[in-house]
Amino acid sequence: MSEGPGTSRAERPNRYPLPPLVFVASLALGYGLDTLGRVALPAPGVARFAGALMLGAGLALVLWASSTLARARTAILPHHAATRLVTTGPFAWSRNPIYLGELMLIAGLGGIEASLAYLLAAAVFVLAMTHFAIVREEQHLAARFGETWQAYAARVRRWL
Repeated sequence: MSEGPGTSRAERPNRYPLPPLVFVASLALGYGLDTLGRVALPAPGVARFAGALMLGAGLALVLWASSTLARARTAILPHHAATRLVTTGPFAWSRNPIYLGELMLIAGLGGIEASLAYLLAAAVFVLAMTHFAIVREEQHLAARFGETWQAYAARVRRWL
């Protein structure tokens, strides 16, 4: 994607596809693959229990990370510029806790449905989100926060 006149990564990290669309598309992929031909996970009772735990943990992580950004009074929406580099709360151990939580939601659905399709969709989600969102957002944060970003990125992993 090329930048338009007067725009730079420092001003705006993402345009299209917006990360929430990648999340919804990944959910739709899991559902579609599951509908086309279910491949059941072994031990469905255990898978459903683990999936429910993962789903709950993913939702909690998304809410925690979102509230941490809100308390810091910086952008939550991925197409708005960050005004602060947040390194506390869940951002102390993952640079992308909202995306990690969304990954957990997709994988959790795979467990609840005891279906391999959602786990495949979760893998696609990681690849797509990294390519279409995270790399761009990292460029944005590097442009806005320079050495502070570089130090943070050196000590905190991208996903986990």
